[in-house]
Amino acid sequence: MSITSTLKFSVVALVLATGGSVLAQGTPINAAAFDALVAQGPVADAATIASSTWATKVKQAGTLRLGGTQTSNLFSLLNEKDGKIRGFDAGLAQLVTRYILGDGAKYQFTQVNSSTREQVLINDQVDMVFATYSITPARAEKIAFAGPYYTSQAGVLVKSNNKAIQSYNDLAGKKTATQAGSTGPAILAQVAPKATVQEFQTHQEALDALRQGRVDAYVTDHTLLLNALSLGTGDAKLAGAPFGAQDPYGIGLTKGSDGVAFINAFLKKIEADGTWAKLWTVSIGQRTGSTDVPKPPALP
Repeated sequence: MSITSTLKFSVVALVLATGGSVLAQGTPINAAAFDALVAQGPVADAATIASSTWATKVKQAGTLRLGGTQTSNLFSLLNEKDGKIRGFDAGLAQLVTRYILGDGAKYQFTQVNSSTREQVLINDQVDMVFATYSITPARAEKIAFAGPYYTSQAGVLVKSNNKAIQSYNDLAGKKTATQAGSTGPAILAQVAPKATVQEFQTHQEALDALRQGRVDAYVTDHTLLLNALSLGTGDAKLAGAPFGAQDPYGIGLTKGSDGVAFINAFLKKIEADGTWAKLWTVSIGQRTGSTDVPKPPALP
């Protein structure tokens, strides 16, 4: 996907490879459709639950302890009016919760960021982490991953009046923000080794630095940049098309957990019955003007 227009405070024009569309700033999710989709999700039978130690523990507890975010517009955003979290990640997490407990609302939420995701699993503070969580070898040494359930690439965000940076090829000597603990630093070391990299703890801090002119560009997951643009968070644009290797998103679990096989079987089920595609459409497709549902990544 690519975005060629600039984002103004009043309107964002998202032009995607699958067909152009101009959307009002901050296009909201269809909450009723999202909630109905989760409520209609599959529920595992007793034998399926009993086959997994991880799922049995969650079932016995009566609550799934979820690590996630609540500020990601397309993937996991808190609606302060009704207290519900909606988006693609949030929907999958709630569907897992429903699959085990019969009710997608029976989860206990813990806020995580790119620097704390492994630790909350290692410390047994959560049962799983759903947070646009890239699967990497380094992380897989500490935790286990189910999935992948989605893939993305890297992108570059700049102010809309920046004509000097047209792509990652123009980052040499430029102050470039990225998130500490994310894949951003490694990507920049590979594709833009002469960039002056500044690491920030959160996505919002990096966006603020760009908006305030303290950095020239922000490099991170393309999906997070789509979030920023769809929210209308300043006068910004994507510089060039997404680039780099496909970035697979996984569900974080404790090392050695048999929850990996359980969740992968669940993902295959909702991909086969169309739930995955419906969730993508209501969470991302309808809000970015895209009618071309992507093919889910292959599962082990």
